[in-house]
Amino acid sequence: MNLNNIHNIYFIGIGGIGMSAIARFFKSQNKNVAGYDKTQTEITDSLETLGISVHFKDEMASVENSYLNKENTLIVFTPAIPKDHEQLNYFKSNGFKILKRSEILGIITENTYCLAVAGTHGKTTTTSILGHLLKSCDVELTAFLGGISENYNSNLILNGSEVSVVEADEFDRSFLTLSPDMAAITSMDADHLDIYGDASQLVESFKDFTKKLKPNGKLFVKNGLLIKGITYGIEDDADYSIQHIKIENGTYVFDVKTPNTTLKNIEFNLPGRHNLSNALVALAMSVEYGLPTNQLAKALASYKGVKRRFSYHIKTDGLVFIDDYAHHPEEINAVHQAVREMYPEKKVLAVFQPHLFSRTQDFAAEFAKSLSQFDQIILLDIYPARELPIEGVTSSWLLSLIENESKELVSKVDLISKIKQSDANVILTIGAGDIGAEVSKIKQALLVHEN
Repeated sequence: MNLNNIHNIYFIGIGGIGMSAIARFFKSQNKNVAGYDKTQTEITDSLETLGISVHFKDEMASVENSYLNKENTLIVFTPAIPKDHEQLNYFKSNGFKILKRSEILGIITENTYCLAVAGTHGKTTTTSILGHLLKSCDVELTAFLGGISENYNSNLILNGSEVSVVEADEFDRSFLTLSPDMAAITSMDADHLDIYGDASQLVESFKDFTKKLKPNGKLFVKNGLLIKGITYGIEDDADYSIQHIKIENGTYVFDVKTPNTTLKNIEFNLPGRHNLSNALVALAMSVEYGLPTNQLAKALASYKGVKRRFSYHIKTDGLVFIDDYAHHPEEINAVHQAVREMYPEKKVLAVFQPHLFSRTQDFAAEFAKSLSQFDQIILLDIYPARELPIEGVTSSWLLSLIENESKELVSKVDLISKIKQSDANVILTIGAGDIGAEVSKIKQALLVHEN
């Protein structure tokens, strides 16, 4: 498809984190951009400030006439859109050019030098670090992020078009639309079993992704995964390995052993060994791309993180409030490791909103085990996202599996009062649903309560 012939681009699900980055990109290319989303959010508000028209009713009357010319209009949609969506069905039945988000990302990046990050965990943070490293070294790049970068307050880094940095999303096998020059696989833990059926099919899909690499492309693989490539790891014998880790004033200081040398006293500010791993592979990809290590070290030290990835909202001697997107047991384990490493003597309250009935059903025992590690647990009801309820799969059922006795199922209405009753020094909100919308209210209430 020749995007030069497309003047109007209409997004169905424009408020999604991945969709909105592409919408911003096309707006920067002077395309006419508009779209639908189910609910108004900070993301849709920010799109509107760019002059992108967003509306929230699924009706054709809301679509401007200019987007009804199928000769110069492209429709982009997310798989999360229901099959009975009026607008999507209109465009389908009237012969419009329609692409999934992943397909348009493949077209945008096909004539660039593409660096792609795949994995069931760590994609967004790794992609964000990688984009920041390249931008700091003046690489002409466009980075499409699955979260809002704290450094750029955006999910899009625009600094040219020679290089692209993207998340390679395994959901719905979307990453098979990409043909990267460099790719990383951060993890292959079982997930999205509603799509894949079983873990072996997920692994096969990752293997298929490695075959999408361009000739002479480079693949980076976390040490221990059953796929061959340039390996990276922590305190091990990987090709790129972090060694001699120290914590100084809340900052990691470490050495990095590369195939050719050792980089000394690298600094990185995000807590958690999982974030060290994310930083390492982003650094490795940048080194292999040919960037100077002294500039990369400075850039890594200046990296601030991604919103809702171990994001601090209160950080005082008496009280810490952190919000994180974790929605898989392994991600919750990573958050737990990070918070225990940073606050070993503090009492920790975890507020968790399960995401998807299918994921809760598939990993109930693992969720219960990971949540039981915290000193106190509050569960919210399951956030359904794209799914209908599954009989017997509820937060009450999950709560019954948690072995820690200091646990409770709470409604959103009562959440703040329950948090204020806790004597925990560290409070975590965790989940990929709409729990993020509660963060500012919790923060305000906690600050008032503390004072």
